[in-house]
Amino acid sequence: MIKPSTDMGAKMENKYIIAAVSCGKDSLVIPHECIRKGIKLDEVIFYDTGMEFEAIYQVWNQLVKTLDKYGIKHTVLTPKYNFYWQMLERPVNVGKDTAHFGYSWCGGACRWGTTDKLKIMDQYAEERNANVFVGIAADETYRLNKNAKNYKHYPLIAWGMSESDCLAYCYKQGYEWREYTTETKNESVRLYDILKRVSCWCCTNKNLNELRNIYHYLPKYWEKLKYIQANTSRPMKGKGQSVFDLEKRFKLEDSWLASGKSITTREFYTTLKLRLEQEGL
Repeated sequence: MIKPSTDMGAKMENKYIIAAVSCGKDSLVIPHECIRKGIKLDEVIFYDTGMEFEAIYQVWNQLVKTLDKYGIKHTVLTPKYNFYWQMLERPVNVGKDTAHFGYSWCGGACRWGTTDKLKIMDQYAEERNANVFVGIAADETYRLNKNAKNYKHYPLIAWGMSESDCLAYCYKQGYEWREYTTETKNESVRLYDILKRVSCWCCTNKNLNELRNIYHYLPKYWEKLKYIQANTSRPMKGKGQSVFDLEKRFKLEDSWLASGKSITTREFYTTLKLRLEQEGL
């Protein structure tokens, strides 16, 4: 078990300090609290995969205004290669029997996008001999990597801020992560009202309920998921759970709910299985 650094002050005065901000609720707290507490902060970095929700870019632009106000440098880092190219077109295992194109979906045991992200961000910090503030909340210490580099520090843990604390803090600062939708009266939805995490819209770590909400509230992103699925043989959520399979499931759910029937019964799952088999899926 890592003992996270709790010293955010004196011992770092002579260090170059970077806050790594994904523009999700947790890491977003760090620059604001550093400013409020008078903690030294030299730079904020944001890694843009190119597959972020539009709301994430809006949040970054909002944060940049605050950073500019306080004279804090901000930098956007990007992958070496285009995300779609790596996912769908990159030659893999060239010259071997297992040769194919594209890494396919990112997430689960195949987190090639995360590997790229950490490599680029770590290299950036190490070139500057920097200490890095990382946004892991006090109630998610299970995410700490036992092999984490010693220049990484976890101020949210030191400050005792949980995930719910961070979200409430960000809402109070005026961040809302709103996306356009026709499914609400005001034609917008806050991402954290329908998703647990606001990481890349194509991440396969999204659970069934999150994907169901994307299908219902964010059809533009659902169409993008369908495009990816049409161009890779690997089902997004595993065997029998391609994006197309899931769409048929969600349509059947809507039909059953509209007629007052439960979608948690054996009857529903039997009907779903037969429906998918009949359609050759």
